[in-house]
Amino acid sequence: MQRYFIPEPFSDGISVISGDDAKHIQKVMRMQVGNTIIAVSEGQAFEATIDAFDGQDVRIKKSSDSLRSNELPKKITICCGLPKGEKLDLITQKATELGMHELILFEGERSIVKWDAQKGSKKQQRLQKIAKEAAEQSHRNVVPNIHDILSFKELLKHSSKYDVLFVADEEDAKLEKRTRFVEMLSKIEDKQSILVVFGPEGGLSRKEIDALMSNGFHSISLGPRILRAETAPLYVLSAMSYQFE
Repeated sequence: MQRYFIPEPFSDGISVISGDDAKHIQKVMRMQVGNTIIAVSEGQAFEATIDAFDGQDVRIKKSSDSLRSNELPKKITICCGLPKGEKLDLITQKATELGMHELILFEGERSIVKWDAQKGSKKQQRLQKIAKEAAEQSHRNVVPNIHDILSFKELLKHSSKYDVLFVADEEDAKLEKRTRFVEMLSKIEDKQSILVVFGPEGGLSRKEIDALMSNGFHSISLGPRILRAETAPLYVLSAMSYQFE
């Protein structure tokens, strides 16, 4: 059953789908009056029937109580140093499928890619669209928010909003005695919001690591192997899903 995120909540059991989603319903799926979809509004999903077509808009009528939520029990924010090429698209899509709550980008000392301020808004909109499509595909009730890019200094200030702060440090992977990630997760069962910072391809500099640690971050090791910039966030989300779900 097709899932759509609707911008307006149901009012007296009625809502309207417009824009690209309405076009998808009519032109791609070729649905008819009486067909059923899943409509998601304000974090809740409902079955709804197509009630009428009003020009390019689609009017829908709620036909069920709230459905079961598939969201992770923790709100996990992934924070990445700008990676190269299409890696950001991959991180956005797959991390959304794995339950990411938010994505934050920052320019690290070793980031090769630089964010073009003039094109930044369009890039953010494209990533938001990727997140929306991935959330629909994976039957989520929430579309992850893609934040504006932050400077490292802004990231440190922003981090005060979270209950738990982690930074993935590749140097930990080289140590003979490492703190296992699962042991770190077992200590935060009662916490709700978690921010995890990852470096770009070149990793985080020691200066950045030290600044993060001084700001309340805990260093985590993701096993003995060095993971790519696009792999590490997916490893963390998978481990958290296993631990908390």
